[in-house]
Amino acid sequence: MMTTTPAVSPRMRTARVALVGLGVLGLAWGAYVLVDTVALQRLPGVALWIGTAIVLHDAVLSPLVFGLGVLIRRAGHRLAGGIIVTVQAAIVLGSLLSLIVVPAIVAQSLGAKNPTVLPLDYALNLGVAWLVLAAGSIAVSVWFYVRTRRANQRPSLFQS
Repeated sequence: MMTTTPAVSPRMRTARVALVGLGVLGLAWGAYVLVDTVALQRLPGVALWIGTAIVLHDAVLSPLVFGLGVLIRRAGHRLAGGIIVTVQAAIVLGSLLSLIVVPAIVAQSLGAKNPTVLPLDYALNLGVAWLVLAAGSIAVSVWFYVRTRRANQRPSLFQS
């Protein structure tokens, strides 16, 4: 059995080449700024941080978000697609925010030599952010549910 892939239009190919080129330029610029602004003895620490972020993303966050997405889709086979997407988006945003904020929480718990470097209560702020994401997700999901339910209850003009 032979499968065929759809032909890629010249516009799509041009867009892909442009986006890849833009991504490569962005990586090159980031590498230049990194080497130019970070002291040489600190580069191993930066590399460790980037490596840890990649491992956390690929080994923890991505499987978690994927698994939650699968569970939501299985549990909500009768839910509107907008509800599922809303919940998944909240989980992704919260996970990314956690990935950014957790290092600050850890650094704060180790104690800083200068107390003005990490002045906020990052753990509390992260908890509040998760609560706001949850409340927003619930509100949007309720709106989708009500809208979908009303649309399904409207009588059709073509019913006999």
